[in-house]
Amino acid sequence: MQGTVDGFTYGLVTPVAAFFMAALGAALGLRCTTRSLHTTRSCRIGWLALGSLSIGSGVWTMHFIAMTGFTVREAPISYDKTLTFAGLAVAVVMIGIGIFIVGYRGATRMALITGGTITGLGIASMHYLGMAGMRMAAHLAYDTPLVVLSVLIAGVAATGALWAAVTLRGALSGLGASVLMAVAVTGMHYTGMAALDVHLHLPPTLPADLADVLPRDRPAEIIGPMLAGPACFLLLAAVVLLFDPRAMTGEPAPNPRAGHRPRSMVREGAARARYR
Repeated sequence: MQGTVDGFTYGLVTPVAAFFMAALGAALGLRCTTRSLHTTRSCRIGWLALGSLSIGSGVWTMHFIAMTGFTVREAPISYDKTLTFAGLAVAVVMIGIGIFIVGYRGATRMALITGGTITGLGIASMHYLGMAGMRMAAHLAYDTPLVVLSVLIAGVAATGALWAAVTLRGALSGLGASVLMAVAVTGMHYTGMAALDVHLHLPPTLPADLADVLPRDRPAEIIGPMLAGPACFLLLAAVVLLFDPRAMTGEPAPNPRAGHRPRSMVREGAARARYR
């Protein structure tokens, strides 16, 4: 029996909220990646790790916000905790590998293609691992061409976002890179959902009340992961803003050896010139 699937149960609320969270995570993560290029090698690891945690958490949170709008009329949905949190780990690790390649190799063509591909695969892996963690009285089947398209969307858009983050400068370019990364995540998600078919496992004779044969929903397993993601965002944003406000603007740290003089020295020099 084919399930009645609705991916937009709450209208545009869940897609817009999911896109916003993906963009927020991408903004912080890509800015950390950019900041790593203007710091010492010993500090670069920390910035890149913070960036991968941010983007990975954003992808994961976006997925579960979007999934609150996904329902199957005949089958309540719950989630396996192990696979749910494994998706977060996979996203952080694979996205981390991608941005570490770009962070250490720079904006070379090979580094961007390799890093963007791995980042895109991390986004796709998290999505399909999260789908595998769904528990309902049904069998999930996927349309292969749409699955391939979803992975391509993630890879291409992630590559473009990394290129913009490490090549372009300024607030607008950073915003554009964040939006592009959010497009990669949400576009991949909803393309993957369009590839899904749900085949219900029901007895030959249906009772009057489907609740007699279908498992009960467990909302705590859905709410928990959604709360954990935003909490990570708040913590990461607070750490970045507290310890290095320049990370939000992308400005490199001043370097006295490169001819930079403090403002007080400039004023003293001007005063001496006037009294000569």
